[in-house]
Amino acid sequence: MTATSPQPRPPVCVLGLGLIGGSLLRALAATGRPAFGYNRSEATVAAAAESGFDVSTDLVATLAHAAEQSALIVIATPAPTVATIVGAVAEHAPRCPLTDVVSVKQPVADAVHAQGLSSNFVGGHPMAGSADSGWAATDPTLFDGAVWVVATDDGADPHVWRTVAQLALDVGSRVIPAASDEHDRAVAGISHLPHLTAAVTAVVGAGEGELALRLAAGSFRDGTRVAGTKPSAQRAMLEANDIALLNALSETIDRLTRARDQLRDVGSVEILVEDGHRARKHYEQINASADVPVTDVVIGSDGWEAALRDAARRGGVWTGQTRSANPG
Repeated sequence: MTATSPQPRPPVCVLGLGLIGGSLLRALAATGRPAFGYNRSEATVAAAAESGFDVSTDLVATLAHAAEQSALIVIATPAPTVATIVGAVAEHAPRCPLTDVVSVKQPVADAVHAQGLSSNFVGGHPMAGSADSGWAATDPTLFDGAVWVVATDDGADPHVWRTVAQLALDVGSRVIPAASDEHDRAVAGISHLPHLTAAVTAVVGAGEGELALRLAAGSFRDGTRVAGTKPSAQRAMLEANDIALLNALSETIDRLTRARDQLRDVGSVEILVEDGHRARKHYEQINASADVPVTDVVIGSDGWEAALRDAARRGGVWTGQTRSANPG
């Protein structure tokens, strides 16, 4: 085993220049790391080029450039387009390391597997964003301090994993290792479900008329913020995680139904309010606690993937300070 050495930092090719992909391109430029990108929208590419970025509407040419540079390719397009994009990567840049920033992990991993690119792929998901979208909303500081999930499935290539994790570190994020399916179950409850509860809160509140909306203050504003996200972007995210979201939504409906019945029968909502209060306090406690750096897992050693996943479940954050097993 060798002591910690500098992590791999190839050039980065970002496919998709919306809020996340465009912010990543900006963030990488701010670090001085070579990066270039693609977007199908001529208006987006024109705006990015005007800001001084190396971007194109030609996907084939962009992927050819990535292949020449052995660049890390980052898929940052909406979930419904991923299969098409992965197919293009398989045709024009099949040997490049590959990751993504899509909000679901298992469907992306499945699309990559279908094209025979699994050995080059490690998925990713920065837990960052806003209700705004498009190049105009991009922000080079978007990832500062954010959690960036790096998929840590059995059989992941250690070199690619470290390359993807280093990308997240370079833009200021905190790396959390997780299995793809475990990630999807988690985000169904803490990210995707809130979009639906925000939508129903907005609809019910607005249904009370303009007086209600005039009276609406912090709880309505904060509770409905994500409902302001472009509907097509919400649908692409939510519907891609349909099974996990169905389970989370079913539990939500069951709990609300019990609260409704309790209110009707005994005039109380005590159970749901108390459970919610405890859960919120637990969230605050977790987020107020210090990160636990993962320094004892040797990337590439036997069982390193499971060891990282276990460490993350105990609050571990990968900082890049672990060692790597000697190749061969």
